[in-house]
Amino acid sequence: MREAPFNEQGSVIRWTESAGEGPAVVFVHGLGAASTVYHAHIAGRSELGGRRMLFVDLPGHGISDRPAGFGYRLEDHADALAGALDAAGIHGGVVAGHSMGGAVAIVLAHRRPDLVGRLVVTEGNLDPFPPPTAGSSGIASYTEEEFVQGGGFARVLERVGPTWAATMRLSDPLALHRSATHLVRGSRPLMREMLQAARIPRTYLQGELSGDVVGADGLRAAGVDVVTIPGAGHNVMFDAPTAFARAVAAAP
Repeated sequence: MREAPFNEQGSVIRWTESAGEGPAVVFVHGLGAASTVYHAHIAGRSELGGRRMLFVDLPGHGISDRPAGFGYRLEDHADALAGALDAAGIHGGVVAGHSMGGAVAIVLAHRRPDLVGRLVVTEGNLDPFPPPTAGSSGIASYTEEEFVQGGGFARVLERVGPTWAATMRLSDPLALHRSATHLVRGSRPLMREMLQAARIPRTYLQGELSGDVVGADGLRAAGVDVVTIPGAGHNVMFDAPTAFARAVAAAP
């Protein structure tokens, strides 16, 4: 396990990694998730054989620290992730972000373009104020006090189902609420705008069962490779690991 500080108080972001050659692949999980759980099974795929891979847990999630005084904005997560990549000596790597992690990866590429050579965004949040769901918008519908101290966290765990709850319950409730609230509000510039403006190879993966990609034509016009994965839902890496690994491993 490795770690790097992300605030003045010495709180650290942690990750595990596998050794390898070539451009490193950095996996970034979604809201209430953990990178090893969602991506470690990809490390052994032949499509990614021999590559160095990092499985990073964002602040407030998994094995990383969860300071109460942290903002947990998308920009805050991206800066913490940048600290991890700096400490790991990674520049120009492949950053593969899922859901909220996709939004964080986009913000990272915008703020620290030296760190990202290619983006792979899997069903990432591109726009603010998404349709109401049990996820980010459901969490953000509570006040911070209601969610953290008033039973909101427990109610959300019941609503999201056992698979997501298994990792969400490892997240700090305060960090989870702040992360969800800022995810719903979006970044400035917006994630979609940053993704379209980026000057690196970009792939956007969508599970077929999740429906059409909103604004796909605009993404394609900006040079984003929009790929629909047959038979997969939101968790493409679980539903179609072979297709997911091939997309991550694809040459720029």
